[in-house]
Amino acid sequence: MKTIKENISNELVIKNSKFITLLYKLNTNNIDNIMSEVKELYPKATHYCYAYIYNNYKKSSDDGEPTGTAGAPIMNVLEKEQLNNILVVVVRYFGGIKLGAGGLIRAYTKAVTEALKQALYQELISGYKVHINFDYSQEKQLNYLLNDSIIIEKKYDEKITYLALIDKQVLDKLHGYDYQILEELYIEKSINC
Repeated sequence: MKTIKENISNELVIKNSKFITLLYKLNTNNIDNIMSEVKELYPKATHYCYAYIYNNYKKSSDDGEPTGTAGAPIMNVLEKEQLNNILVVVVRYFGGIKLGAGGLIRAYTKAVTEALKQALYQELISGYKVHINFDYSQEKQLNYLLNDSIIIEKKYDEKITYLALIDKQVLDKLHGYDYQILEELYIEKSINC
């Protein structure tokens, strides 16, 4: 499982229709906000077709194209490439020549495939978002244990609280600490694919 390292855009013209492919790395499920921004950036587009996979939740839209000719081909490419935490929007400006169902499927597939050729990837592994509460005397030991983990937030009150993204191996080592699993999700591994 992998994701893209950064957002990418690519443009392709097929039989006078312009296909602008936008790849978004998802850190949260903010699809509605991104789609609003895309529609503001490309206000006169004919279609805003998309597919996304976020923590293995999948959704796609043909946005007015014939059923199964846009969203499904985009999703097929994402699944074939084993991508997660990604949104792909293909903005289409109709060029006056009808492509037919087969032509649309090929066009949307090609648009996404070409954009993904520009991407750098980051490996994803199963992980957890956790709250960990501990005494000040345990901080050095816990920091050592969380060395390769992502600490999102630290709070210092009567006890210390960390909000962190950890993998299964670190979770297994949290015996003796007061922790709570908030969410099971995919996290980026520090080694590039």
